[in-house]
Amino acid sequence: MASISSLGVGANLDLNGLLEQLAAAERAPVVALQRQQISYTAKLTAYSRLQGALGTLQAAASKLSDPRLFEGVKAGSSAADVLTAAGSAHAVPGVYSASVSQLAQAQSLVSGGRPSSTTAAVGAGTVSISWGTIAGGAFDAASGRYTGAGFAEDAEREAVSIAIAAGTTLEGIRDAINAKADAGITASIVNDGSASPHRLVLTSTRTGENASLRISVSGDDALQDLLAHDPAGIQNLRQTAAAQDAKLTVNGIAVTSQSNTVAEAIQGVTLNLLKTGASQVNLQRDTGSVGSAIAEFVNAYNGLQATARQLTAYNAETRSAAPLVGDGTLRLIQTSLRSALNTPQAGSLQTLSRIGIAFQKDGTLQIDSAKLTEALGSNLAGVAELFSTRNPGGGYGQQLAHLVEGFSKTDGTLDVATAGVKTSLKRLDERIVDAEERVAATVARYRGQFTQLDLMMSRMASTSAYLTQQFANLNLGGSGKK
Repeated sequence: MASISSLGVGANLDLNGLLEQLAAAERAPVVALQRQQISYTAKLTAYSRLQGALGTLQAAASKLSDPRLFEGVKAGSSAADVLTAAGSAHAVPGVYSASVSQLAQAQSLVSGGRPSSTTAAVGAGTVSISWGTIAGGAFDAASGRYTGAGFAEDAEREAVSIAIAAGTTLEGIRDAINAKADAGITASIVNDGSASPHRLVLTSTRTGENASLRISVSGDDALQDLLAHDPAGIQNLRQTAAAQDAKLTVNGIAVTSQSNTVAEAIQGVTLNLLKTGASQVNLQRDTGSVGSAIAEFVNAYNGLQATARQLTAYNAETRSAAPLVGDGTLRLIQTSLRSALNTPQAGSLQTLSRIGIAFQKDGTLQIDSAKLTEALGSNLAGVAELFSTRNPGGGYGQQLAHLVEGFSKTDGTLDVATAGVKTSLKRLDERIVDAEERVAATVARYRGQFTQLDLMMSRMASTSAYLTQQFANLNLGGSGKK
C-alpha cells in the first residue's frame, strides 16, 4: 500500500491535501477541547495569584491582631554617645534621668618581660584558673599589685585547668590558653621594645568585679614565675586593668551592673552604656510601628482588590476576558471581606472610619493620615481594641485573619474551587486523548480508502493507455490493406 506522501500520484489528484483537510475537520472538536484546557489552566493560575494576595492580607491582619504591637515603647537618649536605650512592651512611658559614673570592664594581667625568643621553651605543668572578687587591701598602680587584699572565689564558676607540656614556648602557652574554649580568658603576646620585650597578656572574657582572676600553677619554677598570680598572695603578673562593675544612677537611685548592658534598671528598658556622663531617657508609646502596621494592612487589602480587578477584566476591543470574569468564588471572597470590615467592633472606636480609614468607590481603602495620627496619639488603647484580641470579638485583625484562613485552608472556598478546576482539567485530558484516538482512526481509514482509490485510478489509467495503444495499432493496421 502506498504511503500518504505518495497519495494522488496514480490518480493524478491532490489526495494528500484532501486528506489533510479532512483530518483538520475531524480535529475541530479536539481543538475546542484544547481551548477549554487553556482556559482552565489560566483559571488555576489566577486562583494561585488570588491565594498569594490573600496570604499577604492574612499576614498583615495577623500582625494587627497581636496586642503586643500596641504595647511597644520607643526609647530615646538625649546623649547617645553616653548610652542608648531599647524599650519593650513592659516599659512605662516617661522621662528618666541617668548618670554613668563608671563603665564595667574586664581585668587584664601582664607577665614580666622575657629576653629570649617567643619560640624558646618556658616550662611545663598545669595552670588552674578561677574567678572571684578581690576584697579589701590596697592597689599600687605603679607596680600593678595588691597588698593586704583577699580573694572571694565565685562559687558558681568552676576552675579551669590547662596542661602545659614540657618544651612549650611562650607562643605555645598562648595557644594552649586560647584553645581552651571555657578558659574564660584570652592570651596574646606583646613586644614592648625593651631588653626583655616579650610579655604574655591575659584578659578576662567577662566584665564585672566578680570576674577577677586567680591563677595557680603546679609544675616547674619557670612556669610558676611566669603565670602564678593570687591577689591575696604571690602576684607574678601585673594588673593593667581592674575588673569592675558599671556604676550609674537612675533618677538618683544607685545601680551597679556586671556588664555595660544594663537590663531593668528602668522597667522594661535595656541600657547600653558607652561612656561616663549624663543622659535623659525618654520613653513613649511606639505609635509609629502601629501606624506602619495599619498601612501595611490597608495596602494588602488594596493589593487584593487590584489583583481581583486584573483577574476579572474584560477587553471590549479584543473581546478577551480575564480568567475569573463572573467567577463566584472571587465574588464571595470580596463580599465577605468587605462585610467583615463594615461590621462595627466593641469598644470606644467601633469602626475604621473613626481612625480615618474609609472605602472608596472602587472598593479600595484610603487612609486619612492626619485622622489616624490623632487617633493613635489620643486613644491608642481604643485602636488596639479595634484591631487586636483585646477586643472580646477578636478585633478586625483576628477576624480578617480567620476569614482568609477559611478561604485558603484545605476544603476551604478557594481550595474547593481549585480542586474543581483540576478535576475538570483531568476530564478534559481524558476527552482529548479519546478524541485524538478517534481522529487518528478516522484519518487512517481515509488514508486506506484514498490509497485504494489511488491504486484503482492508477490501474484504470494503465488499462486506458493499453487500450488506446491497441486501438491505435488496429487503426494503423487497417490503413495498410489494399
